[in-house]
This record gives sequence, C-alpha cells and structure tokens, in this order.
Amino acid sequence: MPTPPNATLLATVAAPVSTETEVKRSRFLAHLSPVTSVDEATSVIADRRRSFWDARHHCTALVVGPSGDVQRSSDDGEPAGTAGAPLLDVLRKQHLTDVVVVVTRYFGGTLLGAGGLIRAYSGAAALAVASAHRVERRYMTRVSVAVPHAEAGRLVALLHTWAAEHGAVMGTPYYAEQAVLLLDVADAELDLLDADLAAATGGATLASRGERRVVDVP
Repeated sequence: MPTPPNATLLATVAAPVSTETEVKRSRFLAHLSPVTSVDEATSVIADRRRSFWDARHHCTALVVGPSGDVQRSSDDGEPAGTAGAPLLDVLRKQHLTDVVVVVTRYFGGTLLGAGGLIRAYSGAAALAVASAHRVERRYMTRVSVAVPHAEAGRLVALLHTWAAEHGAVMGTPYYAEQAVLLLDVADAELDLLDADLAAATGGATLASRGERRVVDVP
C-alpha cells in the first residue's frame, strides 16, 4: 500500500535518559530508552531490574512499531491500573513509539493511594520524556546521486548545505566505479533538488529516486 504524502508519524527519542522524583519519601527512578523491538525493550527492563534489584517495583510501558501498533504495560505489583496504564498513557499522549519506560520505585513508608500512585508514575514518566531529545519521523524519498570520484567532494559539500536548508537527511556515501551520494528528501523538495543539481553541474548530474521510507529527522 502506498504511503500517504502527508501522513502524520509518531516520534521517538534519540538516546536513553534517566530521571528521579520523590513523593512522600518514595523514590521513583524513571528510565526512558529508544528500542527497535519488543525483545530489545524486554532487555532494557531486565537490565533495570538487575541494576536496582532491591527495589520493590519496576513498572513498565512500551510502544513499538511505525504506527505504535504494539503497546504493553505492567503494574509489577502495584494496584491494578495505578502504574503501567498511566505510564503508557504518557507515551501515547506524547505521540512516541519505539520506546520503553521503566519506573523503579523504592517505597518510602507512606501509602500514596490509587490517585497518588497514578500521579507519581505519570509525573515520573513525563519528566523523563521532557528530559529526552525528541526525534521526529517523516516519509521521505531515498535519492542517489552518482558522480565521478573527482567531483565527489564538491557535490558532498553542496548536498550537505542543501540538506540543511531544505530539511533533507544525508546518508553515508559509498564508492564503486563512481561515488554514490545518498539523500532522503521530502516529496515537496524533490523537483527543487533536481533543478539545483542541474544548475550546479551544468545538467551533467541527475538524481535517481528510490524507495519512499520512514526517516528519523534530528
């Protein structure tokens, strides 16, 4: 099925982030991490359990897939609906996918009640999300530009500048009989890229359009 030209995609985060909050002497250690699969999320959760083995609860939520189709959560011994679901709700409201959040709780001796737990876990997750670097995702077209090796340096510099000005993402070039430069370009900018390449090379260089795919845009 072709991807719609202006489809809204979920975002993710660039790197793991850890934060800590305290509510009535209970400590809530939140860890938010990018993941690419449920298995990777499970590994992150296991690592947190090992690192904080003496904590009473390790509550979790994960969202995986380009459209966030896979969603799971766990209260890990907290009253039903007071931890996992609030964590998942934060990820949903922030339109995130390919992430897992683990909130480890060290009990402080004071019962928080259902409402207090929901607020504490939601707050811990929200702080972690706010502390992370968000990475937006877009549908873009992969473009390749084949040039003689002697021209590669000049064209790489030109395309880097062009990408920065037009929201494109440079890929890693590869070298065979010719240098092949790779670029992910928004649909609205494809014709402009063709025109600018033609102007810069006297019409000698053309861009070949490849697959349309989901790209992380820093």
